[in-house]
Amino acid sequence: MRRRQALRLIGVAAAAPLAGCTEGAIQPFADIAAARRAVDALVAAGGRSRGAWSLAQALHHAAQSIEFSLHGFPQPKSALFQATVGQAAIAVFSARGQMSHSLSEPIPGAPALPTDEPVAQAAARLQQAWQAFEAHTGPLAPHFAYGPLDKAAYTRAHLMHLANHWTEFTTEKA
Repeated sequence: MRRRQALRLIGVAAAAPLAGCTEGAIQPFADIAAARRAVDALVAAGGRSRGAWSLAQALHHAAQSIEFSLHGFPQPKSALFQATVGQAAIAVFSARGQMSHSLSEPIPGAPALPTDEPVAQAAARLQQAWQAFEAHTGPLAPHFAYGPLDKAAYTRAHLMHLANHWTEFTTEKA
């Protein structure tokens, strides 16, 4: 048991610098329904992304994350990483109520994000992913970095993930 506690302590120490990393004010979503409504409103308002990825790419990325939580991530980190750094990172994010990560880094091993797809199609994929996640009653796949998460923890992680990307979305004209 002492070894496990030591590994967690190392993970917390390694993840501590993540606690202050954020590009802007992240507004959390209260629940999946709120996130789904926000996506619909953003698309209806002609939203776009100010980041490296287009809005469609960012929405596809969020959908991939949800889909992989149901079916498995293509390239998981090692069990040691998940049990230390990964668990520490999700603990910090959960304690803060927000996630901060590279907003242009693909999920390891995920198919390339479409570069020329309409935003409405990407939003529909994200909405379908949310619907499948909400309906899912079986076991969830371990997160590629955080390891095993229960449905409540995955819900928080997915909501924080979308909220972090949301910091690059706007309805303002270019």
